[in-house]
Amino acid sequence: MAVTRREFLKIGGAGALLAGLPAGWAGGVWASDGPETPKLRIGIIALTDCSSIVMAHELGLFKKHGIESTISKEASWAVIRDRLTLGDNQATHMLLGTPYAATMGLQGSPVKPMIIPCYLNRNGQAITLTKALLDKGVKTPQQLKPLALAAKAQGSPMTFAMTYPPGTHAMWMRYWLASGGINPDKDIALITIPPPQMVANMKVGKMDGFCVGEPWNARAIADGIGFTAITTQQMWRDHPEKVFVFTEEFAGKNPKTVRAAVRAIVEASQWIDKLENRPRMAEVVSQPQYINTTKEIILGRMLGDYDYGDGRKEKDKYYMTFYDRFTNFPLKSHGVWWLTQFRRWGMVKEPPDYKGLVERIHRADIFREVAKDMGLETPREDMKKETLFDGVTFDPAEPEKYAKGFAVHSMA
Repeated sequence: MAVTRREFLKIGGAGALLAGLPAGWAGGVWASDGPETPKLRIGIIALTDCSSIVMAHELGLFKKHGIESTISKEASWAVIRDRLTLGDNQATHMLLGTPYAATMGLQGSPVKPMIIPCYLNRNGQAITLTKALLDKGVKTPQQLKPLALAAKAQGSPMTFAMTYPPGTHAMWMRYWLASGGINPDKDIALITIPPPQMVANMKVGKMDGFCVGEPWNARAIADGIGFTAITTQQMWRDHPEKVFVFTEEFAGKNPKTVRAAVRAIVEASQWIDKLENRPRMAEVVSQPQYINTTKEIILGRMLGDYDYGDGRKEKDKYYMTFYDRFTNFPLKSHGVWWLTQFRRWGMVKEPPDYKGLVERIHRADIFREVAKDMGLETPREDMKKETLFDGVTFDPAEPEKYAKGFAVHSMA
């Protein structure tokens, strides 16, 4: 006699079949191979460089690797830090310097060790100055210096903005100003403004310039209030930018979750760096729950089409990358560079533990493990010499010598 499906289930047929399978088997995968924490809430800021997180979610790549993802747009980098610290978010889009500041307890941050198993992007930020400065012929920090010193002497210093004191935009702005002989801690006012609020604050005259990620530099040009003085890739080709971060505590308890999430990020990054996919990416990330702007404002610079707002237009092949040229690999020498800048600008009073901190935070070992599983190549070395736009070479083997070698600094 034939048994209907309902009768089969009623007499426990499915249970009887499953009972014959080994423990831990769950629908085609071993439960023990899956993420320890399958639900991840991931923080982002409204910047184009959150795109690999957003697309890993939208393309179902987190789900593919056993993670139920929720994307949480936050108001500022301080909130990003705090929500990860408190455990509200389990992973996050973050500025490279923040895991170091949090691990070290700098800039008012509670001590909360964090790790970087993966980069999200390189390049693609910029320094925007007001049209008023362009009208005065100011495009370089050397041209800016006499105006800055004059304003300081009159008791009303010029104001420049970045997004978070230990972060990437702060370091690019400091480095650029200092290359022209301007001390960012003495000669101008350096303020903190969340990325999505940069353009509005420049419109009302609150600042003379800012450093931020896209699309807010392009937005300032579209709105006719500023121009791009320099892109960060012009300052340092293929420089590190945003990173994918977990607390050290969470990563220690959930190594499979971390690897699964990194794998999803890498796959999304591969998808984004096929330029034919960037229009679709721009359409998705421009939505209100993510960046909240128009697709067109995002897309131009994502294709390398740069309108600087001062008459210059060019095709920049070093536009923002998400995967190409080993973008995702967390090169340890970058951590050393950041610590030299903490030292240069007086954020630490004594030489930091360069080697120990970098080994703890920049987890190239985790990335190499994921890359091996995915059949991807990684750089042979974890350290690399770099030369920035001012011609000064950074040697990670001599960090203290490098930090002390700048004429403009804030060390005691």
